[in-house]
Amino acid sequence: MKLEDVLKSRSGNKCELCNSESGLRLYEVGPQDRYNEDNTIMICGKCEAQIMKKEELENKRWDCLGTSMWSEVPGVQVVSWRMLNRLRNESWAMDNLEMMYMDDDKLAWAKATGDHENDSAVDLHKDSNGTVLNNGDTIVLTKSLDVKGTTLNAKLGTVVKNIRLVENNTEQIEGKIEGQVIVILTKYVRKQGA
Repeated sequence: MKLEDVLKSRSGNKCELCNSESGLRLYEVGPQDRYNEDNTIMICGKCEAQIMKKEELENKRWDCLGTSMWSEVPGVQVVSWRMLNRLRNESWAMDNLEMMYMDDDKLAWAKATGDHENDSAVDLHKDSNGTVLNNGDTIVLTKSLDVKGTTLNAKLGTVVKNIRLVENNTEQIEGKIEGQVIVILTKYVRKQGA
């Protein structure tokens, strides 16, 4: 039987963290050499986006951890522990962490990514007005920019369509101006229509 079928059956076609039934997908709880039913879980897109820091944490949404932390599935326990640590400023999360027990191997696995040391702050790509940018958005330059290594000057007010976010650097996006793909600093752009 395929791993996905095993997880769908185990989870009852629900997110193993919040019990949502929509947008389900497999989530591999790293780091692992090989993924299997113990270290892969079924989660919804909303949980995944917040785990991966693609969206701001909604503290109320994670009340579900009080239940999921008791799961017999090691991957669910590890993710629950990591998320409770990210929410540790909330009294309910701290209470749950104090009650939660994990053997030494699972605890080492949970700590291996260092994610538990991070707070709930999320680094998102934001324009000069603080509006969240997404892949495919259209932006407007708020400053004329000289493009290094070329004679191109991108003028104030230039519209750039279908941007791409630079991974691991929330201060940069990529966009095509006059046929050239360039890196643009987010502090010099405004999301169109925002």
